[in-house]
Order: sequence, then C-alpha cells, then structure tokens
Amino acid sequence: MSASQNHRNSGVSHGLYDQPMQDVELYCFPQNSQTLDHYLSSDENSQQIHFTVQNSHEQYLTLQSSSAAGGYHSPSTISFSPNGSPVSQQDSQSYPSCQHYSPDNTYGSPISASCITDDVNDLSHKLRELETLMLGLDSDNVDRFGNTFHSEENQASFELEKRKAMMEAVHRGDLKQVLIACAKAISDNDISTTDWLMAELREMVSVCGEPIQRLGAYMLEGLVARRVASGSYIYKKLRCKEPASADLLSYMHTLYDACPYFKFGYMSANGAIAEALKDENRIHIIDFQIAQGSQWVSMIQALAGRRGGPPHIRITGIDDSVSAYARNGGLQIVGQRLSRLAELCKVPFEFHAGAISGSKVELKNLYIQPGEALAVNFPFMLHHMPDESVSTHNHRDRLLRLVKSLSPKVVTLVEQESNTNTAPFLQRFAETLSYYTAIFESIDVTLSREDRERINVEKHCLARDVVNIIACEGAERVERHELLGKWRSRFMMAGFTPYPLNSVVNATIKSLLETYSDKYRLEERDGALYMGWMNKALVASSAWK
Repeated sequence: MSASQNHRNSGVSHGLYDQPMQDVELYCFPQNSQTLDHYLSSDENSQQIHFTVQNSHEQYLTLQSSSAAGGYHSPSTISFSPNGSPVSQQDSQSYPSCQHYSPDNTYGSPISASCITDDVNDLSHKLRELETLMLGLDSDNVDRFGNTFHSEENQASFELEKRKAMMEAVHRGDLKQVLIACAKAISDNDISTTDWLMAELREMVSVCGEPIQRLGAYMLEGLVARRVASGSYIYKKLRCKEPASADLLSYMHTLYDACPYFKFGYMSANGAIAEALKDENRIHIIDFQIAQGSQWVSMIQALAGRRGGPPHIRITGIDDSVSAYARNGGLQIVGQRLSRLAELCKVPFEFHAGAISGSKVELKNLYIQPGEALAVNFPFMLHHMPDESVSTHNHRDRLLRLVKSLSPKVVTLVEQESNTNTAPFLQRFAETLSYYTAIFESIDVTLSREDRERINVEKHCLARDVVNIIACEGAERVERHELLGKWRSRFMMAGFTPYPLNSVVNATIKSLLETYSDKYRLEERDGALYMGWMNKALVASSAWK
C-alpha cells in the first residue's frame, strides 16, 4: 500500500487471535486453452480487460480506462470475529499431538499436524490434514475432492470431478475462486489451464465494477506479468507511468480521506508522540516515509495551542529518491506546505528533505542535533526494507538498531496486518486477494463507482502494490508485509520495549471510526491497536521506546 500507518482503548474490546482463512478453494482445470491475443487494457465501452501474453520483455502490460482519464500460515493470523469477540484458531481447530512450528509463526500456532506412521492410509489422512491447514481449505472441500492417493482409475475420476467443479465456478461467475484457480495453475506451471483461465478472467473483471471486479482487474495484471516471467520489468514500467508528484499527492490525500485506516493510524502514532514529548521545548521528528505529510498537519495545529507556547519543531522527511513523492521536487512541496501551515499557526518550524531509500539511511542522513527530543515514525514503510529472507544485508533490522542507538523518546510503527514477506506464491496470492478485497469494499463507502478520482486512487495508490506482490520475487518484490507479532520480535531484538498508546486518543479514534461505517472494527490488545473491515484486521499501530 502506498500510504503509511496503523492503530488501537476505552470501551475497546480485547483479544485478536489466529484464524485461518476458510474461503480458499484450489482446483485443477481442463487442459484446453484459448490463444491470448490482446493487450491487458480496458475497452472504452465495455471496461473489460484484454491482454496478450508475450515472451518478449519489451511488451509490458498496463491497465487503462477511458473513465480513468488522466512463513505463511493463514492469510491473516489476526482477525475479528463477526460479533467483535476474539477468535482463537486453537478453539476452532484441534491438532494431533505431533506439532511443528514455523519460525515465521510469531504466535506459535501449529502449522503442521502430521506424525510418522507405518499405516499408508493413516499417512494419507495426515497429509490431507496438512494440506487443509496449509492451503486454508475447509474439511468439506477436502472431502469433496478426496484423498490425493488414488489408484489410476480413482485418480482420473478425482481429476474429472475437480474439472467439473472448476467449470461450475466459471459458469456461475465466481471471480474469487477463478482468480485463485488461475494462481494455482501458474504455481503448477500448467500453461494451457493458465491461458484458458486468463481468457475467462478477462471477461469477468472491470475497473468500474464491484470491489472484487476492480481488484480482480489488477490481480489479473499481476498474474499475466508473472505468467510471462517479466514481473520486475512490468513493475518498473508501471513506476515510470506514475503521475506527477503533485497529482499523486492529490490521489493519496483522497485515499487518506476515504480510508480511515491511514488517518487513524496517523492519529494513533501522533497520540504516542505527543504524550512522549509533551514537556519538551525542542522536538525533532524523523518520518521515514513522509509521503504527503498529512500526518503532521494535526500535530502542528495541536502543538500551536500548547500551554506556555509551542515548541520548536523540526521534521526530517525521508522518502525513496526514485519515488513519485521525491521526484520532481515532491518532498519540497511537502516541506513548503507544512512550513506555510506552521507559519499560520505561529509555530517555529524547520523541514529537512531526505530523498534517500530507507535501506541506505545512515546516521549522517538524519540531521541529529544535541538538545532535541527525538521521535521516530515508521508509517507503512518498514515492510519495504529487505530482510534476511532477501539477502545477507538485513536492512530491516539494521535500521531498527540504528534508530535505537539514537535513544529516541518514542518510536511509532504503523503497518498493514498482512503476511506477504516469506509466504510462498500461492498463499501470498490468497492473502493479497483477501486483504485487498476488504480495502476495495471499504472504499465503496465513501467513493462512488463512477467517480474518476476513485479509479485514479485505486490505480495509482493500490494497483501497483498488488502487481508487485503477485508478479515479483527476490529483491524486486518490495511489498513484503509482516504481522505485528513478527514486528514485535524485531523491535525487541533491537533493544526496544513497548510504549503504551494514548488511551484518550484511542477512545477518540473508536468514536470517529463509527461515523464512517458500522463495518469498521477497532480492537486493542497487548498495547497495540488493530483496525479492520468487518472480520478482517487491516492495520496495526504500536509504539516503542
């Protein structure tokens, strides 16, 4: 996601626990296919997506519309129950006595339930249980498609049943299942099935349709990019097509207003910063992804009315030098806006622009001065840092150790509550589908489907991230989200301890959230704040010292 933040008190319920996704069904498909002979673009009249699979990297894919002028264990191990009460994976599933744990499973929940046995039938049963746990299939679907250990005759019948089920999914227009099925075919390197399903998907998605249709258009683009093994090339082309800095700032501002996750994530972080610096006369805030700078508008306004006069505020805004925010003077635009606001509020203010990737930040880039109380803000930014799973240079943890060495008064973290870092492709795809479906559904609450601004917001602020998660691997995949449990481990290894979030701010966030839609959820647990849509936790906010 191209924004940065996450959040959590009074009257807020407790207890978010592991819960596997239950709606992922994986199928095999008929071995017939259609030749793809159109670029992935939208027809002016139908808004349907067309595409071409090219072997040459010189052909890349874009989504355009006349209306748009201008270690995985479950997709989310933190979720809300429909009635807002805690949901425990341990309560909903039982496991055999032999349990294996993944180092990425920060909650220590079992992901494997197979035991050594000499009984072939028992082993088959255990492997089926393992498949259920790993792929998120419910027991009914596992029973429906049967054991994978069959005689040749039974196996043929098994495949035929799966093909029939897949044809039914296509016939009834079950877009979610067809998307997952296409990802499964790509994962299995089943080219003919992949091409056939992409042709079907082309007729099912639309950038102007239902939330799942709009998201499906961008997920299809990611699948096509992965299909031709040119994900990183296409992703770079998409970055080159980003709008000018001022336009992207406008789109981000619209997204900020439309999706309260970002706004309330900022509020939660600001509450912790204001509490930690309430008695300081000289304040230095290092924002590791300043973006449009909206987070600091309310902070400057609040400090302007502080009893005894406002403190001197200095903000160092960091952003990747190749990002649209930093290109063409984007960071200077942010600095000018904040400076004008501070002047109107009569707040002493300085702004330093740091157009540099977070993975390259060193002490000299942070403009540390003696006599200033330091606060560090990580808003939807740390997941862009490569870690030990990408290379031997673990910048994710290195940056945390560097910040700890500065002895900050407080460090705030706002991140998407999603696991796309080390998860293998198929599970990562399912998690992305589940996560962004909730995001796109929530956008419909405030932006109409005919609104051109909504199309631009989704295309420029969300779609590129979706493509990156699906199409890219290795260092080229920069959207690598982790669950808060894993972030907690990283912060504690770097020497941090939890800093309590402001309870008054959390209560305010809860009451404000209710004015958007009753489908939004807010829960506090273990000193962190989780915000979500219906039963899906989307953003988590925490503070450290």
